[in-house]
Amino acid sequence: MSEEGSALRLSAFDRALLAGEEGEAPQLAMRILARMAEIRDAGSMLDIEAAHIDSTIYVGDAGLEFAERLAGLGARVRVPSTLNVSGLDEFNWRDWSVPPEWAEKSARQMRAYASMGTIPTWTCAPYQGRQTPRFGQQIAWGESNAVCFANSVIGARTERYPDLLDICCAITGRAPAVGLHLDENRLATRVLRLRDIPEELAAADDFYPVLGHLLGPFAEDDPVAIAGLPVIPEEDQLKALGAAAASSGAVALFHIPGVTPEAPTLRDALGGRKPVATRDVGLEELRAARRELTTHGEGALDMVVLGSPHFSFAEFGKLAALLRDRGARRCELVVTTSRAVRDLAERAGLLEPLRAFGGRLMVDTCVLATPMVPGTTRRLMTNSAKYAWYSPGLLGSAVAFGSLAECIESAREGRVVRQPGPWD
Repeated sequence: MSEEGSALRLSAFDRALLAGEEGEAPQLAMRILARMAEIRDAGSMLDIEAAHIDSTIYVGDAGLEFAERLAGLGARVRVPSTLNVSGLDEFNWRDWSVPPEWAEKSARQMRAYASMGTIPTWTCAPYQGRQTPRFGQQIAWGESNAVCFANSVIGARTERYPDLLDICCAITGRAPAVGLHLDENRLATRVLRLRDIPEELAAADDFYPVLGHLLGPFAEDDPVAIAGLPVIPEEDQLKALGAAAASSGAVALFHIPGVTPEAPTLRDALGGRKPVATRDVGLEELRAARRELTTHGEGALDMVVLGSPHFSFAEFGKLAALLRDRGARRCELVVTTSRAVRDLAERAGLLEPLRAFGGRLMVDTCVLATPMVPGTTRRLMTNSAKYAWYSPGLLGSAVAFGSLAECIESAREGRVVRQPGPWD
């Protein structure tokens, strides 16, 4: 590949990869990366220390063919690389509504990525495991909620890597030096200021998906600061906030003064600059955002879905406490998680209440992007703003959004149940 007419400066290592000195797979990956770097006007490439591969889920033949081509060329990752969700629950897919052809192709795509020396995590929440990156670490992550969490909560540095580009970064150990990899692009340019939010509401588990849903459209493509939060959020609350903001918008980095690592103060988050936009938000705006997440009324339910992003060990603890002495379900209850978290929850005795309730686990995959859920399932409830946002378009389903406690009570009753609380 010629560098004439391009401002991109390639290192001797980059040029060696392009020349095929390290093999055909790194050569192909570097060709793609160098072209994307030029499109992004990158001046150079940088080393990464880890990757998270989002292109693992089977959504069509093109992605499968690309993965198998790389595997056939002997591709191996150069940095520790975790794998996002797959297209199916590898060991239990026959218990669900999965066409055999889809299962066969999904399994082939899983095998292709596993053959490249990756870490078979099969989760959209790799930050809640042993592969959590460090503050300041340069990484190349796909999966929108993972990107947002890594940048915002951990302070690692990654752009929003799309499918196929993430594996190219992993194979080469390189990424374009652009966007959120660079200090100057990580400062907040917008401020969302919370006004008079009761502490009881700010501590509630369903507050953060709503806040993220409201944040997404306001932030546009810019890093954003959230001011006026009266409590310190828990890790899973920050996970829900980022997942929602990355779904309703394109948020890859938010700052909460005193909470997120690059923002001890609001001034630090802004780098001392004046924001280009500020929005004041109170209860009225938050209630309106909460209503937007519900497209199904108060009637009967086909299914309650939890775990988008994947359920954590801590969330299984809260779920087990809610399920004890609740009787049996009247509609399907499905929880999605990773195999690693499932095993931990099993050893801790946290899955027995779910089984006694009649609930089911879906492991290693995403209920939004797999045919495991029957097409007749049209009335859903969830505590995930991400799931509520995408389901009408991706699954053709109507969704009721609620707290974890409301979801469990609704599964028990077989209909949408609302409980009095801090939103009232």
